[in-house]
Amino acid sequence: MRVIAASDRAFKAAVKKVVSRTNFHGGKIESAVRTILKSVERGGDTAVSRYTKKFDKVRIKPGEFRISPEQVREAYYKIRKEDGDALRYAAHRIMAFHEREKPRARTWMYQDGTITLGQAILPLDSVGLYVPGGKAVYPSSVLMSAIPAKVAGVKRVVMCTPATKGELSPYLLVAADIAGVDEVYRIGGVQAIGAMTYGTKSIPRVDKIIGPGNIYVATAKRLMYGLVDIDMIAGPSELLVLADAHANPSHVAADLLCEAEHDENASVWLVTTSAPLAKEAVRRVQEQLKFLGRKKVAARSIQRNAMAFVVPTVDDGIALANEIAPEHLSLSVENPFEYIEKVRHAGALFIGRYTAPAVADYVAGPNHILPTGGTARFHSALSLDAYVRKSNIVSYTKDDLFKAKDHILRLAQMEGFDAHAQSVEVRLK
Repeated sequence: MRVIAASDRAFKAAVKKVVSRTNFHGGKIESAVRTILKSVERGGDTAVSRYTKKFDKVRIKPGEFRISPEQVREAYYKIRKEDGDALRYAAHRIMAFHEREKPRARTWMYQDGTITLGQAILPLDSVGLYVPGGKAVYPSSVLMSAIPAKVAGVKRVVMCTPATKGELSPYLLVAADIAGVDEVYRIGGVQAIGAMTYGTKSIPRVDKIIGPGNIYVATAKRLMYGLVDIDMIAGPSELLVLADAHANPSHVAADLLCEAEHDENASVWLVTTSAPLAKEAVRRVQEQLKFLGRKKVAARSIQRNAMAFVVPTVDDGIALANEIAPEHLSLSVENPFEYIEKVRHAGALFIGRYTAPAVADYVAGPNHILPTGGTARFHSALSLDAYVRKSNIVSYTKDDLFKAKDHILRLAQMEGFDAHAQSVEVRLK
């Protein structure tokens, strides 16, 4: 993990490399994804089965895609009571947070004289959740993607996730049941995105697909956008820790590794005002790596995509963080709340020295499905907004139309639209 100071000649180039990262992939990956999607569109369930056998090394017939209620009930007997309690605790926290968003997700209207204006805000009819499963098990992602759907009022919530050796983790099934998922299918990859988009005999299509995945899944979501809505194009996990000289280097190292263990392609950055802290944090990263169960994954991430930047002031650190636009931004500085409104670009803010990333990943309540790859410049954290659609409401009386007539006619004339003008004039004859 390299340490580089703002005064170093290589500083700008190092920052530029980080800022230019992207979640978009073309070439061979996009070509392969297009082939699979086209096959699913044409071949339906048969194509889904074929690609599941090819990539997941398991034979699953279309009639076996969907998990039965009996299999869900059996899952409860395969986990410890304490694990179920933890899932329910997390679910309660997530639901409580998203319930607070509901007032902003309801139909509203107001009167401008006798003119009525507003928005009809209604839940989507169906949502498909993609839950990755190739390298780890993510029951927390099930809760984070399914619970706000139910809070928003989505009637049909579908979940697709790859099945290792044909079986799904009982933690995923219990989490899905707790969150209120209506249908669970043990298929993953590009073929799952295609099935949820086009619909097959076994898997009816959905209106929107939500959830992260690998490069192939992210590319499939991007290509399907327009036929189906998507939440965002998520890439590998990211964390930027902004620390002052008083930060605990062990805490900083642990936080960096917390994100690095997700994926070999995860990116972590330390931005600090203290060169000694940077040096010590890097040493402790290597020290703590030795004791991780996923040390190979984390070590590759640190080797490939980790960097420590030393800057003159905390404000300089904030400016750098805004340029990088990380998925997660941890503020381990004195008086951290003073800097919140200076942070323009981050998926989530972890405020203070005791807000470990794992708190937000699991039990705090705010959603952990967040923009990556610099897209925090314009994308937001997953919220109830992702599960509703909005229709504008406009109602004019004859008197209101008459008062606005001249302005409408002039605008129609500017644009050369005679029928627009006529639609007003014919009502006032």
